[in-house]
Amino acid sequence: MEMLIDIVLFSMMVATALAIVRLRSLFAVVMLAGVFSLLSALLLVTLDAVDVAFTEAAVGAGISTVLMLSTLALTSRSEQPSAKAGLTPLLVVLVTGAALVYGTLDMPSFGDPNAPATTHVAPDYLERSQHEIGVPNVVTAILASYRGFDTLGETGVVFTAGIGVLLLISGLRRRRRQKGEEE
Repeated sequence: MEMLIDIVLFSMMVATALAIVRLRSLFAVVMLAGVFSLLSALLLVTLDAVDVAFTEAAVGAGISTVLMLSTLALTSRSEQPSAKAGLTPLLVVLVTGAALVYGTLDMPSFGDPNAPATTHVAPDYLERSQHEIGVPNVVTAILASYRGFDTLGETGVVFTAGIGVLLLISGLRRRRRQKGEEE
């Protein structure tokens, strides 16, 4: 049953991605991108990665959708036709995809009990976290203490990206006002 749910969610994600590629209405693309993020969050929940799913739902479906809608309010509602791009973008995507697949070939199988993370790292965290940190939830202890600087860095990146988007939006708004005054 669990495998069926994963397949259905993944199929819905593929269908959403194909719809995003085919659409020319930017509003519909933004809405479908939010749906894609929510489907990703659901898939992550089924994989027992609730903390990552929460982040995906908050940032991917929440903040990103709001920022894209704000940007869309200052720009055109539909995609402008572009010049023919040729085969270069396709070639770049294929080479990047091949490199990513090649990079995963020597990874341990999903859920492998003999994987290095399971045999070396996880037992150490499970053994030491309660005594060293005093937090009963091991995931919280790892994210808040052992990986505290990493989590702070991720938060800083998201904050910086949000500030950058807000600055871009304010610059567009200013240019539109100046253009309206000139006419």
